Amino acid sequence: MRVTLIRRLRRLSVLGMSMCVALIGVACTTISPERPYPVEQQTLRVAARASVDVVPLRLGVRRGFFREEGLQLRFVKQPTDAGVLRAVMDGTADVGLVSNYLMLRRAAEGTRFEVQGEAYTCGPNTMALVALPGHGYEVPTDKPDPIIGVEPGRPFGELATRMRLSTEGVDPDDITFVELGFSAMMDALQSGKVDAVWMTEPNISRAQKEHGAEIIMDTARGALMDFPLSSYVAPHHRAHARPETYAAFRRALVRSQALAADGAAVRSELSKLTGLDRTTTQMVALGTFPTSLNEGRLQRVADLLHRSGVVAERIAVVELLPGRAAS
Repeated sequence: MRVTLIRRLRRLSVLGMSMCVALIGVACTTISPERPYPVEQQTLRVAARASVDVVPLRLGVRRGFFREEGLQLRFVKQPTDAGVLRAVMDGTADVGLVSNYLMLRRAAEGTRFEVQGEAYTCGPNTMALVALPGHGYEVPTDKPDPIIGVEPGRPFGELATRMRLSTEGVDPDDITFVELGFSAMMDALQSGKVDAVWMTEPNISRAQKEHGAEIIMDTARGALMDFPLSSYVAPHHRAHARPETYAAFRRALVRSQALAADGAAVRSELSKLTGLDRTTTQMVALGTFPTSLNEGRLQRVADLLHRSGVVAERIAVVELLPGRAAS
């Protein structure tokens, strides 16, 4: 009788230990020191253009940073910034990579965003006026009333061009802008329909390699030196309804942005993303990829838009940052 009782107690003890081990294993798949709370939504749809800005995010996905946070990212390709914001606001995407210019302009109109992280800051020759040699536009002062081609849906190009040409003595009101895609830009330059085009990388390097184009003015200078160009945003209501999901996204994003310190990795991924050959991507001038969300940096953009008359009222960027109370 006593022996039977001891055997039963031993079996119960072994069973209890097994259950504890199983429970601990389950807990470890859900909660970890890095991810203390489970995410409310495992799949995040990210809307973005095929641009250099999104390269670190793609690198982070390859390295498994988002998977480690319990997230799976699904990219929603959009050809323009306006398309990205449309996808974010109509629920087609949960996060969007968009220009700070457009994001802040929409915020000034009343659209409520929460900024999840900064994406890209310009560097020398990452955005510039480009022309073909032998067409009479070698320096900015060659044309008092130039016709400039700009990428469709990129109004920041017009602002950057006006600001830089005005420092060279060109009256901003005398500039004519024409929206053109890349191929149309090259044709318009060749035919003389436009004097120059405003481009960003990697299109600048592509124009140089394929068409012999030259930079006549770096627009990432003066007030636009090291200018914050883009950020990841989410709808305010969605971010506040899923705080753990977006906190996990931000943690993985910071780690992803740090990968962009390796220029070779950025260029390799850019080649895969855009289809450009390795030779062209080796020419691409790169800006910087912030690893923190800096209120002062973004406020600089907001204040420039206000001073330039793009928005009527000054935007308080702090109202767009994570941690603000929902209302």
